[in-house]
Amino acid sequence: MTAPIPEVPPSDYRILVPRDWFRVDLTQQRWRGQLKTYVDKEFAGSTSAVVPRSVWVTLRNTAENGLARGALEFFLRTESPQGTAPAPATLLISWPPMPRGLAPTVEEFAEALGDRSSPECDVEVIDLPAGRTVCIRAAVTIDYHVRMPGDAGYLHLAFSMPLSGSEGPMASLCEAMAHSLRWVPGR
Repeated sequence: MTAPIPEVPPSDYRILVPRDWFRVDLTQQRWRGQLKTYVDKEFAGSTSAVVPRSVWVTLRNTAENGLARGALEFFLRTESPQGTAPAPATLLISWPPMPRGLAPTVEEFAEALGDRSSPECDVEVIDLPAGRTVCIRAAVTIDYHVRMPGDAGYLHLAFSMPLSGSEGPMASLCEAMAHSLRWVPGR
């Protein structure tokens, strides 16, 4: 049996992310340094300066674009050994600003997102333990828009798996992380 979803907005959320995923706290000013630490660690000993620089620019741009849309945390995991991957698997968690009480219903949101998505995307409404969710699955991404309690909007979990794609073991791991999402009750 799942725990009931609270009716008041949560004070926070909890999500289980494996220890080998590198966390960047986007709410702190030092996030660029944290990203640089990740890239330096993953590409230590690399003979090319081009690949680490390219990965750094891609990750920085992802974080900056995410911040413009309410990003809170950025998790990264290299899918191949010794930093040979062109880009890591990522999880970007965002809480896009939305006036309380104005969030569309899950069905309305799914319809609007479906209208804007490419035909290759599957858009569906699912039930996660944290609540009703719009799930969008594409070739290398899975997005979960989880309806927050107390009509506080949607928490967005954006998974990207550039090497393994949205099918297979990495996708199953991402789905398990999304299912682990829980709300911390508000006061």
